[in-house]
Amino acid sequence: MQSTLKYRVRKKEIGASVRCVDLFCGVGGLTNGLESAGIDVRLGIDIDPDCKYPYTVNNKASFLLKSVEDIKEFEVSGPFDDAPFTLLAGCAPCQPFSAYSRARTQESDERWHLLEHFSRLIQAVRPRLVTMENVPLLARESVFSAFNAILEQEGFEVSYGVVNCADYGIPQRRRRLVLLASRLGKIDLIKPTTPRGYHLTVRDAIGDLPPLGAGECSELDPIHQACKLSPINLQRIQASRPGGSWHDWDKNLIAKCHQKPSGHSYGSVYGRMVWDAPSPTMTTQFYGFGNGRFGHPDQDRAISLREGAILQSFPKTYKFVPENRHIYKRTIARLIGNAVPVNLGAIIGRSIIYHVKQWLELQGRSA
Repeated sequence: MQSTLKYRVRKKEIGASVRCVDLFCGVGGLTNGLESAGIDVRLGIDIDPDCKYPYTVNNKASFLLKSVEDIKEFEVSGPFDDAPFTLLAGCAPCQPFSAYSRARTQESDERWHLLEHFSRLIQAVRPRLVTMENVPLLARESVFSAFNAILEQEGFEVSYGVVNCADYGIPQRRRRLVLLASRLGKIDLIKPTTPRGYHLTVRDAIGDLPPLGAGECSELDPIHQACKLSPINLQRIQASRPGGSWHDWDKNLIAKCHQKPSGHSYGSVYGRMVWDAPSPTMTTQFYGFGNGRFGHPDQDRAISLREGAILQSFPKTYKFVPENRHIYKRTIARLIGNAVPVNLGAIIGRSIIYHVKQWLELQGRSA
């Protein structure tokens, strides 16, 4: 059986021998990255119906609209079929563990326990490989410790750490917790591909897009559209400099809440991005000028939906809604902001393929 497995895998691309099911798949950021690395993603599962179109039209995998709480073993094991290497990926919603919302969420929040359902499926389906991505603060929680303990009980070698996405070819300062686990032996994320001083910048990512005014939409790309600005916010952005803050404005432009002592620490809201640096972390609110440092570096508007997607390393042609369908900015921004950056998915995929290759070579030497 062992020699048959080695022979079959060596007859084709190693990545294609890794078959994946992507839980909490969203619009497909992780799937798209894994596919670009060569991994065979067969199925994405998510509870959000707005994810189905972008997931299926941009990726090869099928989509199942279902909560992970209700997923049965056969719905995951079926797509795995008889693949020599099976990968279960799961990037559970991060809101309960984010710095922004942690103080306002409780362990009674149903999203808090989604990792437990991920564990249940790992135990039932017994994949050979597992990966997970989430916010760094998750590593402090007991639910994460319990998840790791189950992986180890199931025979996995586990590695995890916090990465800066800018170190991996993503034009964004986004820190994420990445976990890799394998029954084959020790596994690690590959070393950073983009050292400090060579990080991709906002200019690299969106510098060539057609200019827009606030409230305008590109004739060529309906996703390249920007929100309107109120008269006062137009004055504010005109008074803003890249990398600066509302502290630079005349007092008559500063919101009353920021004039109070309690509001002085929110220095990044109403800010412009800097052309020659990575962007700040894309949130689900990136389309609003007042929601963070999401002002365009030199155009008087917040960044567009398309610009936010590109800063998340989605391809410039990635589709989010069917043609001629109304675009709800809040919905599209939520889908983009919640996504795993595509290039981070590719890095995870490359790490897994390298790991499998090393294992196969070791088997060959020991045969």
